Amino acid sequence: MSEKSPGQRRKSLTPDVEQAWREFSRTVFQDGALDARTKQLIAVAVAHVTQCPDCIRNHVRGAAREEATEEQIMEAIWVAAEMRAGGAVAHSRRAFEALDQD
Repeated sequence: MSEKSPGQRRKSLTPDVEQAWREFSRTVFQDGALDARTKQLIAVAVAHVTQCPDCIRNHVRGAAREEATEEQIMEAIWVAAEMRAGGAVAHSRRAFEALDQD
């Protein structure tokens, strides 16, 4: 068993890819057409849809660093909840299509 953390192992095995990934991430979250706070709020919502605990923690903290309020963070989470549930509602037509085929 390695004494390195998973992140250290990943970095030691593929240092160029790790560096490229980190630079990509930094670039994505910089101000652009969308400000950094909006980007972090989008990431909070996406993290909840993908159900990634580390992503939730990191992007909630990132949103807070960009001065997002608790209300803004919670609204982003509600958007995620609506989008996730919306998929089930939208796909309900498949249930009726299956019933109609029999």
